[in-house]
Amino acid sequence: MGLTYYGYPKCGTCRKAKKWLEENGTEFIEVNIAENPPSEQELREIIEASDLELKKFFNTSGKKYRELNLKEKLPTMTEDEKIALLASDGMLIKRPIVFGDGKATVGFKDEEFHNVWAT
Repeated sequence: MGLTYYGYPKCGTCRKAKKWLEENGTEFIEVNIAENPPSEQELREIIEASDLELKKFFNTSGKKYRELNLKEKLPTMTEDEKIALLASDGMLIKRPIVFGDGKATVGFKDEEFHNVWAT
């Protein structure tokens, strides 16, 4: 099972998600989303696997989101522009993201992780 966990070490929600994966014996590759954000191609695959709207991938509570005034700008941007923006800065991406086996989750909810990632 080739899972990739994109998280940020200082993020409490990420730590909970990582702990859940470890406690449930789920093997994964850990990637620091701030240092190595997913590429545009990886993001497209993750978004497709997640069945979520693209806007759900933005960290709307983040400082960078506010600094760039994305609440105002996103509605007029194309999908390609949004994906390029996310790929350019991992801190713009809602985290954690767990991706693999044609599935993806964004954020952490115990019940969702149990339904999607429990082996």
